[in-house]
This record gives sequence, C-alpha cells and structure tokens, in this order.
Amino acid sequence: MRIQILGTGCPKCKMLEANAQEAVKELSMDAEVVKVDNIDDIMNFGVMVTPALAIDDIVKIAGKVLTKEEIKKLIKGVK
Repeated sequence: MRIQILGTGCPKCKMLEANAQEAVKELSMDAEVVKVDNIDDIMNFGVMVTPALAIDDIVKIAGKVLTKEEIKKLIKGVK
C-alpha cells in the first residue's frame, strides 16, 4: 500500500504527513508514506485544495488535516 500526502509543504501538509506516519506505525502495516510536493503532480490527481491524502493513487480527502484515527479508518477500509 502506498499513502500519498499531497501538498507543497505548509504546516497542515506536514501535520497530515505526521499523522499518516503514526497511523501506519500503529497499525504495524507494510505501507509506504510518500510526500508529493510538485504542484503539477498534485494537479494531475485533480486536487485543487491541499493538503490531500491518496491511497494507491486514489484521492480519499482534500483540503483537510485528518487525525491519526481518521487515517487508520481509511487504511482499514482499503485493505
């Protein structure tokens, strides 16, 4: 599983990335958390508002910082 954090590096993007890292760690998953910060790459996802989170190239949420628990629920729904 690949979790992508889409954002240019703002504090909210960094917080979403940290929450995703913690969620993966707590679930003891073999998942890769990747930061996508190139604006062209972000727009290719169809995202106009950051931060955004995608799982395996599918955008799950945009414009919101999810909590660690919210991210865990998303991950569990994808398994």
